[in-house]
Amino acid sequence: MLCFLFISVALSPRTVIAHGGEKHKEKAKTPQADSSRQEPEDSRDTVVLKDVTPAEHAGHVANPGEVHASLADFPHIHPLIVHFPIMLLMIAAAMQFVNILFRKEELNWAVTIMVLVGFVTAYASSYWSHPHTSGLSAHAELVLEQHDKYADYTVYLAGIGLVAQLLSVLVFKGKRWSIAVAAVILIGAGYAVSMAGHYGAQLVHIEGVGPQGKFLEQHH
Repeated sequence: MLCFLFISVALSPRTVIAHGGEKHKEKAKTPQADSSRQEPEDSRDTVVLKDVTPAEHAGHVANPGEVHASLADFPHIHPLIVHFPIMLLMIAAAMQFVNILFRKEELNWAVTIMVLVGFVTAYASSYWSHPHTSGLSAHAELVLEQHDKYADYTVYLAGIGLVAQLLSVLVFKGKRWSIAVAAVILIGAGYAVSMAGHYGAQLVHIEGVGPQGKFLEQHH
């Protein structure tokens, strides 16, 4: 009987001799970070690549009645003109190259009109509405020099291409060799205007020249 009582007490769940009579307790689970919740990032200005401050975007409040900006709202009119020669001269070069095979009078006239408008707008954007800059970095000055160089090439080649087009249409009556000569000149003009556009985009989006009138002397 005593042995049975001793064994019952020894095996009681209230008594654990190896751990000083205390029960095992489960370790408290450490709270895991919720990976689905991320701290909100600071708003970034995708144009100038820095933190946006209220002063920089002061007045930029959503207003459906003022979505369409007037000409006076732009820092300069140059970007509103320069896209015409970029588009027209490159398309004209491609069309005249194709026209070497087809010798279509309609295509020849269409190319002539596009080159005329492209030359006028290239001249206007390079000389009549070219913005003056100030305070540029040394590297931005180098980029601007390349932009202006290819802009001049564009005007010269577009002018020569316009003369070649007029001769092809009015004098040589669409002969294949005259179309080919005009096509070669226009391809050169298309290359020049594409390079001018490349350096122009580099000035705006990398060097920061132009947005909101930065580094511009004349605004209108």
